Amino acid sequence: MSPIYDRVALIGLGLIAGSMAHAIREGGLAREVVGYARSAETRETAREINLCDRIVDSAAEAVADADLVVLAVPVGAMAAVAADIAPHLKPGATVTDVGSVKQSVIDAVAPHIPQGVHFVPGHPLAGTEHSGPRAGFASLFRNRWWLLTPLPDTDPAAVDRLTDLVRAMGAKTDRMEPAHHDLVLAVTSHAPHLIAFTMVGVADHLRRVTDEEVVQYSAAGFRDFTRIAASDPTMWRDVFLHNKDATLDILGRFTEELFVLQRAIRMGDGQQLFDYFTRTRAIRRGIIEAGQDTAAPDFGRIAPAG
Repeated sequence: MSPIYDRVALIGLGLIAGSMAHAIREGGLAREVVGYARSAETRETAREINLCDRIVDSAAEAVADADLVVLAVPVGAMAAVAADIAPHLKPGATVTDVGSVKQSVIDAVAPHIPQGVHFVPGHPLAGTEHSGPRAGFASLFRNRWWLLTPLPDTDPAAVDRLTDLVRAMGAKTDRMEPAHHDLVLAVTSHAPHLIAFTMVGVADHLRRVTDEEVVQYSAAGFRDFTRIAASDPTMWRDVFLHNKDATLDILGRFTEELFVLQRAIRMGDGQQLFDYFTRTRAIRRGIIEAGQDTAAPDFGRIAPAG
């Protein structure tokens, strides 16, 4: 495949950026991939594993002459990074991000984007509980959704070009309004993560009471919670702080549903429980039929070797 971009700059070298580097280089989608991370240790690891064509020691050097700049840093760091790279962006370049919150990222980044540079916010719905430059792998985005939330005045050609790259990495694409994206993700990702963090926190407390039995005899449901709760704490802290309203809305709805089930259990209403679980079971079937997950062990995720 012919290169879609001449030079791609990755700012932040964790799971998503690392997987992009692998997919872009494997597919020949750019002539050069340049990477930068704030941590010297991360940069050294990226050099050691040859993650990018070049690893540089400043964000300004990374974005110099880049046709595409990918902000793959925690949501709370987006504004500072955007301000740092703004004077060094090439006219005509595209800036995108991979944050799981969109309106907050737009508010933080858009004011720093110079005239003549295109900003196309994005969010790949892909990931594992692993983080860091060694966590990435080229197939991470295959058959996963990558949502784009371009601004009303964004150049359509820039959006189409980024869409071509995303699809060439194996992802499916769709476009959404930022606020709608944040509400949808509060349902499908953010609130479930918070519930998982909470359930594992409860188990941690009980573990001290039961002499490790909660850990020793963990069933599949709890293990799924622990996988989710093992996600990057910095990233998730920022997600909840920057998608506060939508997450609180969904948590309020969750609490109401939980009270309904709590009452059904207390009252011995087996029919209500059966009907409720039948409806929720159908959601799981729909997700598998839509190709958004698999019945395979570990949700079909492919962990990187080593």
